Amino acid sequence: MTVQASQSTSVSENEIPLSERDHPKRYVVLLVVVLGILTAVGPLSTDMYLPAFPAIADGLGTTEAYIQLTLTASMVGLAVGQALIGPLSDRFGRRGPLLIGMTVFTLATVACAFAPTAGALIAARAVQGLAGAAGMVVSRAVIRDHFTGDAMTSFISKMMFITMLAPMLGPIIGGQIILVAPWPVIFLVLGAVSLVATLLIAKFLPESLPAAQRREIHLRSLMSDVGVLVRTPQFIFPVMTVCFTFATMFVYISSFSFISQEEFGASETVYSIIFAIGTVAVLLGNQVNIFLMKKVKIPSTRRMIIGASLATVGVLALFGLWATGTATLVSMTAVIVVMMFGNGIVFPNTGALAMSSQPPNTAGTASALMGSLQMAAGGALPALVMFGQVNLQHMATGMLILFVGALVMITLTVRAYREPQALAA
Repeated sequence: MTVQASQSTSVSENEIPLSERDHPKRYVVLLVVVLGILTAVGPLSTDMYLPAFPAIADGLGTTEAYIQLTLTASMVGLAVGQALIGPLSDRFGRRGPLLIGMTVFTLATVACAFAPTAGALIAARAVQGLAGAAGMVVSRAVIRDHFTGDAMTSFISKMMFITMLAPMLGPIIGGQIILVAPWPVIFLVLGAVSLVATLLIAKFLPESLPAAQRREIHLRSLMSDVGVLVRTPQFIFPVMTVCFTFATMFVYISSFSFISQEEFGASETVYSIIFAIGTVAVLLGNQVNIFLMKKVKIPSTRRMIIGASLATVGVLALFGLWATGTATLVSMTAVIVVMMFGNGIVFPNTGALAMSSQPPNTAGTASALMGSLQMAAGGALPALVMFGQVNLQHMATGMLILFVGALVMITLTVRAYREPQALAA
């Protein structure tokens, strides 16, 4: 059975925009599951092979910093891919670009498993990111097709329960695979997961952008749309908050495998457990966000402030552990949990604020710009603030620098939504 609204709807009801309809609970549940699995594939492609970083470096005869470039290449691919696929989804609908992208992603993932050199792995990861961008950009556009405002925030928070299982389980699965098999097997397993996700999309995800609402692609109009988005405070400030927050987390994601195993003597399994604990913290923060929204009725901008305050405590505490030389695996895990919990509150609100500020027929372009900037920030900013050094000092310092930028953007977001012309938060 495909994910679709009741066939008994009247003609007049069908004319109501999808985002303004009352969706049946079963419809929403199926949509959560399908989009959750789809968006989980991206985090899996990043997190599942993290425990194998030292093994990959040894196996391909290269350095740790060079293997980190496989993450950067993926982020660059995701940035470019979203910039291309987002407008295409506004022109040709959601299903076509999504199915093509996921098919190429599956093939590129298999290519990663057979990469003979570090350079080949970097190239395959770039293609993987380019194609995998379809899942990220189109899923956000599909959500915007269906929801807006707090309804969108609620849906994203529910979907993140599934999505966050991927980064939680990914390193654990990867860590167990590397204990019994060579690192290429990790990519073969990921390719199988991607194939399953593609088949689920083909069967259960219908088109959500009617042909009448699609837009012709013209470079001038596209650039004009981008210009409007960049000049819209209610869109660009939440997007930049996402960028700096994501880059802060990505410093941790790209570095902690090496730091925990080589500076603090953790095994692949211990690292995977620590990483999973941090992911659970994000998930818990996400659920607290739902509680604050539905039960306490706190506006989204205030929820952002609460989450940012908690994340600030975590980032400052991590910097303090390095500065005082008192860092241990236990103490670092504790402060990372605080940071990730806070970010679990920040993320769904910033993304929903940005996307809700735009109409459905430009949702693909808006999603593309947000996703491209986010991936570009995740790929470039960590490398800039860490200066090619992978150690606790550079990780803690880099995270602090980037999170200061996130706090500035959160301040500007709150100010933008206090303006009279701002959309209701």
